[in-house]
Amino acid sequence: MQTLEIKDLHVSVDGKEILKGIDLIVREGEIHALMGPNGSGKSTLSYAVMGHPRYKIDSGQILFDGKDVTTLKPNERAKLGLFLSFQYPSEIEGVSVANFLRTSLNTLNNGNKLTLQEFRQLLIEKMALLNMDKSFSSRYLNAGFSGGEKKKGEILQLAVLQPRIAILDETDSGLDIDALKTVAEGINTISRQTAMGVLLITHYQRLLNYVKPDYVHILIDGRIVKSGNYELAEHLEEKGYGWTQEENEVAV
Repeated sequence: MQTLEIKDLHVSVDGKEILKGIDLIVREGEIHALMGPNGSGKSTLSYAVMGHPRYKIDSGQILFDGKDVTTLKPNERAKLGLFLSFQYPSEIEGVSVANFLRTSLNTLNNGNKLTLQEFRQLLIEKMALLNMDKSFSSRYLNAGFSGGEKKKGEILQLAVLQPRIAILDETDSGLDIDALKTVAEGINTISRQTAMGVLLITHYQRLLNYVKPDYVHILIDGRIVKSGNYELAEHLEEKGYGWTQEENEVAV
């Protein structure tokens, strides 16, 4: 069973400490939700785990399947089975969705390339899972896409590449209720079919109404201040983040 383990992780950006000792374990087949207000460090954690050079790891470790990946490049982490969907996906003119996905998949497969016909069949199958029109694959990656289309495109990448552990950074951002249900159904189906581990990063409970997490963690000011099951998300929805901050102050 492959596992992402984050041990006492301290991360700074432009000389400012953002993460102040994060401990977290995500195993294959588990769904974790990481919740917290703006500026708490949620996206910083996702970028640090994937090796973004701007996010400096001051101390701590990131282990994947027992291997220390703290100093590996992003593409090396991806080849091991880590995946990050971006909160704000980049637009790439001149590169079609299909070509991007085929190149990515062939790279991750270490030269074991699918034939064009095999890839097309796979892509059609995964697009059907997300109720996506076939014409989507011929469009330039994220160019002119609506917010919902960009997020569906990220989940399509997830479905085609099938990582072992996926970090989904605010996948629910900008989605209307229909798109949210479609994306959530895609996440649920992929995680069931592949036993993929998932770390959902979100502000709100609404995504968790459709993708039920096994564990919920609350991140405040660079620290995980509370962990629990789905009931913790419900309590947070009722009480707000102020409740966790007040409780933490009392504990201190």
